[in-house]
Parts: sequence; C-alpha cells; structure tokens
Amino acid sequence: MKPRFNIVRLSKWFFMLSGAITIAGIIVFALFGFNLSTDFKAGSRIQFQLNQQVPDARVRQMFQSVGLTIGDTGLTVGGIERNVAIVTLPEQLSAKQIAAIQSAEHKFFPSAKQDIQVNSVDPFVAQQTARKAIWAVLAAAVCIVVYVAIRFEFRFAIAGIIALLHDAFIVLAAFALLRREVDLTFVAALLTIVGYSINDTIVIFDRIRENVKIHKPEDIDALREVVNKSLWQTMTRSINTVFTVLVAAVILYFFGGVSIRNFTFALIIGLISGAYSSIFIASPIWVAWRGRSMRKHKAVANEASVQ
Repeated sequence: MKPRFNIVRLSKWFFMLSGAITIAGIIVFALFGFNLSTDFKAGSRIQFQLNQQVPDARVRQMFQSVGLTIGDTGLTVGGIERNVAIVTLPEQLSAKQIAAIQSAEHKFFPSAKQDIQVNSVDPFVAQQTARKAIWAVLAAAVCIVVYVAIRFEFRFAIAGIIALLHDAFIVLAAFALLRREVDLTFVAALLTIVGYSINDTIVIFDRIRENVKIHKPEDIDALREVVNKSLWQTMTRSINTVFTVLVAAVILYFFGGVSIRNFTFALIIGLISGAYSSIFIASPIWVAWRGRSMRKHKAVANEASVQ
C-alpha cells in the first residue's frame, strides 16, 4: 500500500490519544471497579430455563420471596429466545436456600422446562482462581518479551509489551465502564487478544527489520521514513486480518449464546485495539527509542572527531 501520510511523524497525536484513554480508564476503575463474577469472588450462580421470555421483574420477585435480593447487574438474560435467566448472588447458598429457590420457581413459573442449576464458589477457591488468572496473563507477557527480545531485539520487545498492556487496559476499562461481568472466559479472551496482537506486531517488526538492513538509515529522519514505509507495506495485511477475525467475533457475539458473550465482546474490543496499537503505538515507540540511541552515538562520534 502506498504511503498516504507519515504515521511516525504524527505519532505524538497517537500517543496523546492513548494517554487520554489511559487517564479515562483510571478514572473508570476508581469510580466503578469491576463487576466480578463468582469465578473471582465468593458467591453463587443460578441458571434456569423458562418456556417464555424472561420477565425481569417477576424473576426478582421470585428471589425476594425467599429472602434473596438480586443486584442491579445480578440478572442476565440469555438464549436465542431470551428464555434463560442467569442470576448471580454474592453469598454462598445453603441446601435449604437452594430448595426454597427451586420451590419458588415451581410456584412463579410452573411451566419451566428444567430445574435450576446452581454453582457456588467459596472465598478460598475464588481467591485462588483470581491469583492464577493474574499469573497466567503475566506469564504470557514475560514469555512474549523473551521471545521478541531473542528473535529481534530488546527495544522491539519492550515496545511490543507496551502495546499489549495498552490493549489489555482498554478492554478492562470497557468492561468496568459497561459493568460487564469479568469471569474466566474474559481471561481466556484477554490471552487470545495478547496472542493475536503480538502476532500482528511481530509481522510489522519483521518488515521494519528487513527494510532497516536494506536501507541502513543514518539519522532519525531516515529511520522514520523506513519505518513509515514498512507500516504501509503491511497495512493491507493488518486490515484484512483484523477485519476477517472481527466479522467472526461479531457473528459469535450475536448468535453464539450468552455463555460466550463476554468472551466475544472482549475479543471485539481487543481486536480493534490490537490493530490500532500494532500500527500506531508499538512501532513509533521503537522509533523514538532507537532514534534516541542514534542521537547519542552521533554525539559521541562528533566529540571524538573534534578531539
């Protein structure tokens, strides 16, 4: 693809945009926090299927009849016909409470197709799950840094991991702002986004490395031109790749069922963010870092020649 504008020279505007998103994300975290599922905090998840579209008010009334209150984000409706109710409660349910809910379901929805399904998580298991999820994401990030540092150079690795953190942060901010439930499928989506984003970034880095070897830029302006040329050479590939995967993710979001909706929503946000960061964040960061080293080497060489 022929260069239409100089991406690298405009990098400060892209950095400012990402900085604004980061600040907005921090504000969102401070105000709202996360809507954690029972995978990461103690509680219970109750699911039951009706023979009709789920009436929110009546489901809440059903739980109130047994002394339980559903929070603002505690009721999710799923199923192609929107006939599946998924309720999350902050407390672990006893056998007596489960029996009471089952009895209330028969009373409020006598034609329900199946009995309720209850999954409870105690505080220790929830804490262990959260810890393992964090370690999984960190381990993936470290492995990526090591691989890119060996395959390319350390500066490429740091630029790539900054872009990955940028993508993860945007997805986290979107979930916090929209109060979407953070569960284990969200962690799976985050790891998928990390893998996809770094793959796109590595393709661009590889083209940059090839062009740098061919053209051997001697100053920062020449380096910017080489990197800008590399970005536009891989632009068509990047756009086509993200578009095809995005189409599949959008279709899964609308037709894949409620159980994977958080996964596909995170994937959609992450794919868009990953394409943006691979082109407009990772490579300009590397240019800024490499350009600074070139200036230092040039200054040292000038001092040596004067002496």
